[in-house]
Parts: sequence; structure tokens; C-alpha cells
Amino acid sequence: MADLSKVLTIAEMMALARQRVPKQFFDYADSGAWTESTYRANQDDFAKITLNQRVAVNMEGRSLKTSMIGQEVAMPVALAPTGLTGMQHPDGEIKAARAAEVFGVPFTLSTMSICSIEDVAENTTKPFWFQLYVMRDRKFIERLIDRAKAAKCSALVLTMDLQILGQRHKDLRNGMSAPPKFTPKFVFEMARKPGWALGMLGTQRRTFRNIVGHVENAGDLSKLSVWTNSQFDPSLSWKDLSWVKDRFGGPVIVKGVLDAGDARQAVAHGADAVIVSNHGGRQLDGAPSTIRVLPEIVDAVGKTAEVYIDGGIRSGQDVVKALAMGAKSTFIGRAFLWGLGAGGEAGVKRVLDILARELDITMALCGERDIRNIGPHNIYSNDIPPRNRVGGNH
Repeated sequence: MADLSKVLTIAEMMALARQRVPKQFFDYADSGAWTESTYRANQDDFAKITLNQRVAVNMEGRSLKTSMIGQEVAMPVALAPTGLTGMQHPDGEIKAARAAEVFGVPFTLSTMSICSIEDVAENTTKPFWFQLYVMRDRKFIERLIDRAKAAKCSALVLTMDLQILGQRHKDLRNGMSAPPKFTPKFVFEMARKPGWALGMLGTQRRTFRNIVGHVENAGDLSKLSVWTNSQFDPSLSWKDLSWVKDRFGGPVIVKGVLDAGDARQAVAHGADAVIVSNHGGRQLDGAPSTIRVLPEIVDAVGKTAEVYIDGGIRSGQDVVKALAMGAKSTFIGRAFLWGLGAGGEAGVKRVLDILARELDITMALCGERDIRNIGPHNIYSNDIPPRNRVGGNH
């Protein structure tokens, strides 16, 4: 096991994860739709923003603490919902949730997780958040929401941008599935990644445990795949948000917003917060980066709901830039997955430590002592071109 204390950047953690995680699951995280142009833009556009350095200011007594939907957090970073997290590392969702709990930031469990809601609840002590896909089988969704309530999940993250599954070429070429199919190619990968293989032998959690056992005729891999692919609902509407909000009875965060009109609709139908997200570049290839769209969403709903952002965040400096552009907080997905793949719970904790240190140093050098004071005055230049919008918002 590598000394994770020597890992200084998220890029180094990514390289370590690549060495330890089978290709189909590493590629599942490190991929976008079609040409992956939006995936690349999410990260590239952060680099076009430069920060305003200040000197001769008091940098003592700094604080990264803030809040998200009324919950105090150690820094403005939450762990985003990611599918198949438990295939990056055995019992991955449990390990990531524990790391987030120790650090003091929110963990969000995906509907398409390997460890179930109950698995995570039984292995943590503080409430976590649950991400929901609204599927055609509304009775199953009702039970899923009720299970999240029973597990005392303190917020629901409703993903709205997966009515139709985007095409990700790496997944198709790799034959990605959970549990994996034991093809000669995958057996070869396991031989190259023995630590991962031995870890997987030591757990029973290798399939979508929020679904298997809770849906009829979804027990084996082929039937589960058919059921899942048929369940994403093209008819999803804002009325479904109101229904989910009523059923859950707690805070609901809408994820997948890239349009100011959609943001206003989300808030009008009960959203307590919105996440500016393009699904990590995994849905509409050619969509703008999230940091480029963020100011429009803040202008539209920032006075009535909290606005968060995900996509492309690879450093504490990126977090500062997102806050300066108007976000209340940020979500990381790939960054924590690479930590998980590289070193399990300790790897996720190391990722959070790296981000916190970068965030703290950057904040200080921008002349701020309280992360809640970061704003437009901390930006020196923004070279992201303005969007050319045709037509009006709906």
C-alpha cells in the first residue's frame, strides 16, 4: 500500500487509482458522452478564471466552515452521488460515507449504488443524503423514498438529467456491468489488479443492492440490466418534483440544472437548492461547462434557493473559483472516487485533506479569513466567453 501522505494532488490520486482499479470501472468514472468535449470543458474552464491576490491583510484565525441547506459543514464540499461506487473499491459507498462523516462534509448515496441505503445506514452514525432517480415504476420509487426516510437521510438529491441515458463509448467498448462479466479480458484485468480482486472476494456487495431484492425479476445480471435500462422515465416533469417533495417531507435538492428557466421551475416546485450540473459531461456532449453557466443560475434563483455546482473540480482553488462565481458550495465526484480506488476510506480522507489545504491556502492568499466572504471581488479575470443564447427562457 502506497503512503497516501505523499500524494499531494488529485491528479496524483487519479494516477494511483488507475494502477489499482480494473479498467472497465476506472473508465466508468473517467469518461464522458460521445467526444467527451463537455467532460473536458468542465475542467478546462476553471483554468480560465484567475484569482485576485491580496497582501498585508490579517490571515490569522481562518475558517472553512459554512452550511448547506441549514446543515453545518467543515468546508464547502460535498461528496456527489456516483453510480457503482462500490466497484471502485470493495464496500466503496460505506468507506466513502465514513470518510465524509469523519471529515464533516455531506455524503450522497446514489440510487445506482452497490451498497444499499440500509448498508450505509448500518455502518455510519450521522445522517447522509440520498440521490433519487424517478423511474417508471412509481411504487418502487415510493418504497425507495420511504427507505431513505427510515434510514434518516437528511436530504434528498433528485437528479433530473437522466430521462434518457447518454452514450458513453468507453462503457460500451469495455462491456461494463455490475457485477462484472467474467470474460477473458476481465479475468486478465483481475490478475493485474490482485488487491482489488481479493477485496471483492471478501464482500457480498457486488450488485445494485438498492434494486436487487426490492424489484421482482431483477435478480440476475441480465434481468437487472433489462429492468434498469427500461426504467429511466422520458416523461419526467416538474410535477414529479412536487410529488417527491411531499413524499419525502424534508429538504430536496435538484441536480442537473443548466438553464435559468429550469432553475426557476425547480424552485417554484419546491426545490430547496439546485446543483448546476451536466452529469459530469456524461449526458449531453456539447453542453456548456457548469462553471460557465453558474452565474446565470445564481442570478435566476440565488436569492430564493441555495445554488451548488459539480463538474471539473480538481483542487481547492477550483472550489474558491466556484464560490467567487456565486456558488454556495460544491460537489466532487471523480476526485473522491479516485481516492477511494487508490486507498479506500483513507484515500477519500486524503482527497478531502488535499482539497481543504488548497482551499485554506488559496483563501488566505486572496486576503480572506472566512470562506463565507469569498465573492466576485476575489476574481481578477474571467476569460470564459459569455454564452450566446438564442431565444428566451421558458
